[in-house]
Amino acid sequence: MRRPSPLVTFVLSAFGWIIVLTALWSQVSPWTSYPVGVLSHIALEQGAPIWVRKVQLTPGNMEVETSVAVPIAQAGGRLGEITIDASPGRYAYGLPILLALLLAARGKGRWQKALAGYVLLLPAQAFSVSFYVLMQVVLAAQTNIRWLRVSQWQMEAIVYCYQVGALVLPTLVPIMLWLWLDRRFVEDVLVRGWRDAMAPAASGPGPSN
Repeated sequence: MRRPSPLVTFVLSAFGWIIVLTALWSQVSPWTSYPVGVLSHIALEQGAPIWVRKVQLTPGNMEVETSVAVPIAQAGGRLGEITIDASPGRYAYGLPILLALLLAARGKGRWQKALAGYVLLLPAQAFSVSFYVLMQVVLAAQTNIRWLRVSQWQMEAIVYCYQVGALVLPTLVPIMLWLWLDRRFVEDVLVRGWRDAMAPAASGPGPSN
């Protein structure tokens, strides 16, 4: 029986590890994602002082009290300030992806790489969570720039950054980090495996006359 190629072995192993580690991560995420909340806390208070009044952080939850006031229909149109609840681990699922790739590659120093990757992931995850919070403020204020006290381009920038943080960064950043941390494996196994897979097609018989 023909043994699977290193490339196939890596792909199957990576998928298996992703399933296992994601299940484990879902149980410990409130604690592993706590530094994400700390960074997001700092970013919100320093980067959006016109909106953010106070941030309360606990494992698994971040409560953001804002100074943005909107009319409340149930209260006869009286103004009420917006409060947003967010989970610091909402966009931190890139950690099990990165760990799965490192374990599937079985390279040397993978635990040191895992620790470095965990730290390097934190800023991107904090970016995603911070703009999730800001986007919720925009939505709660019904995109009314008068209530938000910002210009149109600033609101559109928040929407764009939210989309990047929600759709792109959570999966792209861990993969890019792994390609950098395990670049020797990538060159020796993945690139070579891809070339070997393409070689038969490239050297196949030409069209007959």
